[in-house]
Amino acid sequence: MKLEAMDDKTVEGIIQKAVEDAVDFIEAEITEPRLKSQRYYDGEVDIGYEEGRSRVVATKCREVVKSLKPSIQRVFLSTENVVEFVPRMPEDVEMCEQMTKFANYKFMQNNGYRLLNDVFQDAMVKKTGIAKVMYEDISKSEIHEAHNLTDDEFTFLTEPDNVTILEHTKNTNGSMDEEGIEIETVIHDVKLSVEQTSGDITITSIPPEEFFVDRNARSIDDFFVIGHRTDMTIGDLLAMGFDHDEVHNLQGNMATFEAESEFERRNYAVDEDEDESADPTSRKVVVTEAYMKIDKEGTGKPSMYRFILGGSSYKMLSCELADEVPFAVFEVDPEPHAFFGSSLVDLVMDDQDAATSMLRGVLDNVALTNNPALEIVDGQVSVDDLLNNEIGRIVRVKQSGSIREQVVPFTAGSTLPALQYFDSLVENKTGVSKASQGLNADVLQSASATAIAATMQGAAGQAEVVARNLAEGGMRRLFKLIAHCIINNADKEEIIRLNNEFVAVDPRSWDADADMIVNVGIGTGREAEKSAVLRETLQMQMSVWQQYGPQNGLVTMTNVRNTLADLLGTVGLKNTDRYYLPVTFEKEQELIAAKQQQAAQQAQMMAQGQQQTDPQQAFMATEQMKASTKAQVDMAKLQLEAQKAASDRDFKMHELAMKDDLQRDNMVQDLAVKVAEILGKYETAVDTTAIKAEQDRVRPHNKEMMDGLQETSY
Repeated sequence: MKLEAMDDKTVEGIIQKAVEDAVDFIEAEITEPRLKSQRYYDGEVDIGYEEGRSRVVATKCREVVKSLKPSIQRVFLSTENVVEFVPRMPEDVEMCEQMTKFANYKFMQNNGYRLLNDVFQDAMVKKTGIAKVMYEDISKSEIHEAHNLTDDEFTFLTEPDNVTILEHTKNTNGSMDEEGIEIETVIHDVKLSVEQTSGDITITSIPPEEFFVDRNARSIDDFFVIGHRTDMTIGDLLAMGFDHDEVHNLQGNMATFEAESEFERRNYAVDEDEDESADPTSRKVVVTEAYMKIDKEGTGKPSMYRFILGGSSYKMLSCELADEVPFAVFEVDPEPHAFFGSSLVDLVMDDQDAATSMLRGVLDNVALTNNPALEIVDGQVSVDDLLNNEIGRIVRVKQSGSIREQVVPFTAGSTLPALQYFDSLVENKTGVSKASQGLNADVLQSASATAIAATMQGAAGQAEVVARNLAEGGMRRLFKLIAHCIINNADKEEIIRLNNEFVAVDPRSWDADADMIVNVGIGTGREAEKSAVLRETLQMQMSVWQQYGPQNGLVTMTNVRNTLADLLGTVGLKNTDRYYLPVTFEKEQELIAAKQQQAAQQAQMMAQGQQQTDPQQAFMATEQMKASTKAQVDMAKLQLEAQKAASDRDFKMHELAMKDDLQRDNMVQDLAVKVAEILGKYETAVDTTAIKAEQDRVRPHNKEMMDGLQETSY
């Protein structure tokens, strides 16, 4: 069969059929599960209820998503660089460092936090989160007025292509020159619109219901057709360069296809009359951006094309070659050999139904126990009094015993263990538990440190699996798209802040297929463990550095700086340049060379000094050493003599204190004897114990003296 180039009509028919089949597949197989997941996340269930009974819902789906999402976000956003490009060769180090800084800057410039928040929640609730990276020309119009312009000034202002004249007034003024000749001067008053166009990268999270792919697709790299549908105004299409005759008759918007999906996502109805406007350019129509590989030129090798289709009929507006598909797909639980996996809500919906049913039964049982049904004797009780539910009500009866309560057994207590069982099922499926979040004080208090660590690590393992799926699937491709977009659309040098300096870089020289790693290791819930490991690593690095020097072949200054930066990252500090200046390979080599040169100069100076030393200088140096030694010996002798003098002085003071105490003891004894003699006349005994205690008592000044002597002896 001879291959031939396709005309536009044939190409349009192929892409229309492919898009219709893909959209039908999404509507038939994916939309309904997504709607159900969204309803369950919003606190709804499919199980029915009886009038007058409890309608409460156990919101397990929302609890799981809300509990897991912060830890997943911390995994990516706690690091200084979300993604790092890795050099393949030594000469690629600087290039990869520039790509890393620039790509992460563009990511945060496009509100990276909000982007990840949206795509992560879409992946947890609606199977997939979709991020789109495009390079778009952003046009901005400014209105200016100018008055009293000459012909040359008017021509100069209005000549550029980006200038549109809105209003123009020309006046002629007559005047006389020096020779009396009349001269006419033309004066212009003009109102201008100046359009400034600048291109930049845009990173957006698109609603999953706007994304489509064919039913046989297995991944973002293995598909037949893939694309994005969204509403745009006629004015937007005109701004994109499409002719008014091509777009003004387009019909149909997204509400035509997915009114129910839009309502579930927004949680409010869309005004059907919002497109009815006096301005025809504000009317919205659905615009489909589709990517498909076809052999349009008849070469036998299909190429990737980007199609722009307008309206519900998918009218082909443009067809151009494309380098790649601008979508990054995020999944929390991917299914092998299938494009769509499972969401967290998909895993928990059945458990939410079961927990809701039992919780309603518990509440109904409590209500019936607290407010039992009544048996009454007909005609003996005032029904109006019974219908009054006030506490302390009065019920009028004609005969005692006309009212009897129907006893309802309390069974709620036996149901609570079943609720806890379903909680454990949810924990096993998702890894989200109160213990892992540090919320269950009883568990933490009754368990050992090893058990607590095992529980925390087990839960963190589940979160790390989810984080790894998001990283290797969506995040890696997202930054690959950002890098490609920067490189393919760069037309000049860019100024970026690199290593605490502003430097000029040329993205056109970068390698778009450079290797990269996604930093998901820091911030996964075990910061203390990682901090301890990093500290041990730092100690080993410094040990190697001190023992073997800068050229040890194992640890560089860059390695040490990276360890210090990661330590700061464990506590959430991203601006590490504020604390440790970046070290490049070139700077490190310069420092090593300077250190080696300094050491060589010192060695040379010492050698020269030894050669120039004569006997007289050696004799003088020896005498100086002897004098210094003698001075040190003399100083030591003086210190010993001073200590001996102080010791002698302390001993004499102690001797005087002892003599004084002896004299005082003798006086006490004499006094006691005289008192006894006087009291003996009255048959009173002498208290020898008190006298002995007074003699043996240690005086405070003696104690201080003895302590001082003991310290001196040591």
